[in-house]
Amino acid sequence: MTARAVAAVDLGATSGRVVIGRITADAVDLELVSRFPNGPVEREDGLHWDFGALYASIVDGLAEAVRREPAIESIGIDSWAVDYGLLRDGALLAEPFHYRDDRTERGIAEVHDIVPFAQLYQRNGLQFLPFNTLYQYRVDARTAEADAALLIPDLVAWLLTGRQVAERTNASTTGLLDVRSSEWDLELAEQLGIPRRMLPELVNPGETVGRLRPDVADRIGSVLPVIAVGSHDTASAVVAAPLVSPDAAYISCGTWGLVGLELEAPVLSDAAREANFTNELGVDGRIRFLHNVTGLWLLSETIRAWEAEDGRPIDLPALLAEAGAVDAKTAEAGAVDAHEPLFDANDPSLSTPGDMPARIAALLRRSGHDVPVGRPAFVRTIVESIAAAFADAVRTAGDLAGRAVDSIHIVGGGSLNEPLCQATADRAGLPVFAGPVEATALGNVLVQARALDGQGATLEQLRTIVAAGHSPVRYEPR
Repeated sequence: MTARAVAAVDLGATSGRVVIGRITADAVDLELVSRFPNGPVEREDGLHWDFGALYASIVDGLAEAVRREPAIESIGIDSWAVDYGLLRDGALLAEPFHYRDDRTERGIAEVHDIVPFAQLYQRNGLQFLPFNTLYQYRVDARTAEADAALLIPDLVAWLLTGRQVAERTNASTTGLLDVRSSEWDLELAEQLGIPRRMLPELVNPGETVGRLRPDVADRIGSVLPVIAVGSHDTASAVVAAPLVSPDAAYISCGTWGLVGLELEAPVLSDAAREANFTNELGVDGRIRFLHNVTGLWLLSETIRAWEAEDGRPIDLPALLAEAGAVDAKTAEAGAVDAHEPLFDANDPSLSTPGDMPARIAALLRRSGHDVPVGRPAFVRTIVESIAAAFADAVRTAGDLAGRAVDSIHIVGGGSLNEPLCQATADRAGLPVFAGPVEATALGNVLVQARALDGQGATLEQLRTIVAAGHSPVRYEPR
């Protein structure tokens, strides 16, 4: 692969960043340019994203990236899924709603009254999540006046280039993409009262969306193309997961833990539907067969509550080290699975912001467990409960797909959480390979570089480049 430099915009549910990616034939290096906060803001009509501030930070970050590295050749954008902005006459109607806003409850019932969930699953292959885009569309009165709906990375690309498109990996999370053809299911949209005019042209990862508009190019300092990547952040993360075998599972772990397998075809069985597994598109038409597990959200919300209580920041690495020490003493006694006060990490009561420690304590009491005394022990219970959910999802994925899973790759922020990686290995009974932490940005820049190179490297070849420069940490089950 020819030596290249590109810029990646990587947007998460708690923060965003702009990075420079420098790629050669056998290595990829990332330079963090800027990091900026992101999160929900309460408005009169519900929970939104502060999209204006987010976009301003993106443009500022891209300008700094070009200043640092004038050789940058393109820009790629990835973000969380399902949320969108509505446009009319070339203007954003309002700030995008946040997926944790509770307005979608009515939409779920209305959608399922029209198309029962079993039928939906056969059409879109998606697990049930209360915030899936089609439920949001159903209750959003503004769709009647909108002429386009763009998911978050496509919304940013439109502001940068002026072109309205939908990148397929993220479009597959809306519930309106046909799981077999990977085209918009216009009949389904019509059944649900979703105007087909809102659904833009579909593009694949690697296609050029367009060049920066003149006013944006002036602000950034270069007339660059925006290249579609796996714009759903998990799709980009899986590109850079250095899977050691076709039967390796992956966990893209951040706010959420996306646990699954990479397949060539969707699994649409009744058992898969009942287990709430999803079939989302990956880069190069691969299927991301996975289950959403509540991830580090439980830990970050707990820390936020404790910091508010203490009135000062908490040293999370030190707290995790203390939690790991508690775990090590238990392991030495040969009782990794004994006396673990676990709770259901996916319990709906844990899905919204609020007093997370109190809600976890209530779940433990309801299931007959004592609440751990002391913060390190409480953190260990959170970590072990997440790991138990991860291990269960890995086993289920293998059973549903007919795969004998032989290892687990944890990428993203969770790969730095040593107690979580070890607990996942213990509970799954499989080796865990942790890293790279920057998998999403790596996948973003590699897809851009491949598009610029024009030589069609396979995903396996891209993963070889990742593995050469980012040796994972191996955790053996105890």
